[in-house]
Amino acid sequence: MQAQKAQDISILNLKSIHNAVADYFIICSGNVKRQVEAIAAAIIETTYRQTGEHPWKQEGLTAQEWILLDYVNVVVHIFQREKRAFYRLDTLWGDAVVTCRAS
Repeated sequence: MQAQKAQDISILNLKSIHNAVADYFIICSGNVKRQVEAIAAAIIETTYRQTGEHPWKQEGLTAQEWILLDYVNVVVHIFQREKRAFYRLDTLWGDAVVTCRAS
């Protein structure tokens, strides 16, 4: 993410939240569609190279406004800045422990 200049990176630990859909959400922002796409491509490539795993599910690769990469226990959300502000996913999981926050 950081190599592609992702911004406002947050890791939300959801393990203690009953009925959470994953153990972790990783959320970051990009300024334009091309950057959002590049961040997603880098995550997919790096994860495969390091773990041999592909995302179980991918959403938003066509519109490139909010890309979701679901690795089952870890779900990555890559937003265009204005979409992240609109959906405020960070605040929907207010009980989550934020284990990392980087600009």
